[in-house]
Amino acid sequence: MKTRVLLLSCCLAATTMKAEKPNVLFIAVDDLRAELGCYGVEQVHSPNIDALATRGMRFDNAYVQSSFCNPCRASFMTGLRPDKTGVLDNKSYFRDHLPDVQTLSEQFRINGYYTCNFGKIFHGPTQMCDVERSWDQCELPVTTPTGRRGKGRDMSNGKLKWCNWLACDGDDEDQADGQIAALAVKFLQAKHVKPFFLAVGFHKPHDPYHAPAKYFDMYPADQIKLYEDPPDQSPSPLFAKIRGFAKAFDEFTERDKKEFLRAYLACITFTDTQIGKVLQALQSSSHSDDTIIVFISDHGYHLGQRNWWNKNTLYEHTSRAPLLVYTPAMRAKGTSCSSIIEFVDIYPTLIELCGVPAPSQKLDGRSFASLLDNPQQPFKEAAYMQLLRGQVDGRAVRDQRYRYIEFDQGQKGRELFDHNNDPDEFYNLVDNPEYSEVLKRMRKLLRRFPQ
Repeated sequence: MKTRVLLLSCCLAATTMKAEKPNVLFIAVDDLRAELGCYGVEQVHSPNIDALATRGMRFDNAYVQSSFCNPCRASFMTGLRPDKTGVLDNKSYFRDHLPDVQTLSEQFRINGYYTCNFGKIFHGPTQMCDVERSWDQCELPVTTPTGRRGKGRDMSNGKLKWCNWLACDGDDEDQADGQIAALAVKFLQAKHVKPFFLAVGFHKPHDPYHAPAKYFDMYPADQIKLYEDPPDQSPSPLFAKIRGFAKAFDEFTERDKKEFLRAYLACITFTDTQIGKVLQALQSSSHSDDTIIVFISDHGYHLGQRNWWNKNTLYEHTSRAPLLVYTPAMRAKGTSCSSIIEFVDIYPTLIELCGVPAPSQKLDGRSFASLLDNPQQPFKEAAYMQLLRGQVDGRAVRDQRYRYIEFDQGQKGRELFDHNNDPDEFYNLVDNPEYSEVLKRMRKLLRRFPQ
């Protein structure tokens, strides 16, 4: 097994005193919507993540600030919205726009924590991982040659390079995510004289949908249940502008759809297994009683809704993402919270829980630490999201009942959805006179988009 070691500090040995601050285990998964048993999805096997939910708190209305990898990760790691980070695509590096911003892990590092990154936390190539400032140790494993072989198929007939599945040869550690778990287990089994901020970033279920064959075997093809759009759903002003992917999805056969969903579910269970290894290592270690655990996905995903099989929209399925939090001292263990949470709230929450000072930049979020003791108390009125598609600027606001979307300030489309009656957002109510007052209120709420 080979891994690419970017930076390994020996500063642990030089430290002589253990701080009384809690450790942090920060687990991030890529492209995982709330498609988990603990969120009521029976079709998926996710026992380890589900077990974490029973120990901590499940947040049912947690929203990302952009449903695209780089913008969202830059946002929650700086505590700033994409407007401020300047990152609205997968190529921009946040330090090119904000060279002095203090990232979440950097803030822990400069305040006495040993910061360690295994896998994908920031997005992009090695130079965008912020190794010099955010991490004492950073390792990015790669899949072995054995793990790249197996039985699979391209589901788009070559139209989309990423759209393929592979039931891989080898075992878990022939995959990068398996190696990431092994590194985290080894780290947690060791003794540390400084408090640590350990970030573990798993790639799957991000495309391509590759996982060891045994995880595909858990989902027999004839038992896969597909989602079906209603024939009278409202057209999307967004998808009319991104016909490349949409055209390929329109050509999906039932076999393509079932194989796509089966592969996505197999990748979830593969990742859940790796997370189980990490959590078990923590539970059996000397750190179990003083470690905070945060589990997130960088954004959600469409699995056939509006015949879309990807992310990068402003709809519920991509902007809502799983968030689980456990702290040894929390009073409301094993409960859920329906309050609206934004991912920019994670940074201020963690520094409050750990007694770490605020960074130099003014954070856009607010701490939800108090919800861990009382999840019923009021928190936020709404969550805000944004998306840049070509030259089209999309913005959305979500309160407890409604989602309102505008493209180019409404000039290229508007959408209003009532989640009490339409949780999958089938029917656009913008032109429905019965919702005129709601529309006015939501438009006003969107105009308060935090700057």
